[in-house]
Amino acid sequence: MAQLSITVGRVLLGLYFLLPGLMKAAAPAQTIAYMEVNGVAFAAPLMWFATIVNIVGGLLLITGRHVKLVAYGFVIYILLVNFMLHDFWTMEEARVQHETQNFVKNLGIMAGLLVLAGFSTARSLSSSGWWRSDKSLAG
Repeated sequence: MAQLSITVGRVLLGLYFLLPGLMKAAAPAQTIAYMEVNGVAFAAPLMWFATIVNIVGGLLLITGRHVKLVAYGFVIYILLVNFMLHDFWTMEEARVQHETQNFVKNLGIMAGLLVLAGFSTARSLSSSGWWRSDKSLAG
């Protein structure tokens, strides 16, 4: 039963990143504008980088490949997003509540990623068997 919970959680976390990545790709101007309003330098290239990271990382989590590495990578990603886009302590009163909620929600997602990373097996980055799931390599 624990393995089922971990698998469902991994897939849901993967969807959490995949779907926004697809939305960024479908409407890049919205994301770039949001980043620019928050003073993010190089908003357009960073938005495309984030889009690729969201899509590829989300798919890797969903399919169970390089889970530990991807989970830790997304922890770093969330920290960057929180401090660059959800820095509620620097915002005008009208945005504080919403951005505080996003900041704290992201901390919860980060906690799930850390738990997932803790239960996942590390695997080497090699061209041999890169397409196989972590589970198939472990057993």
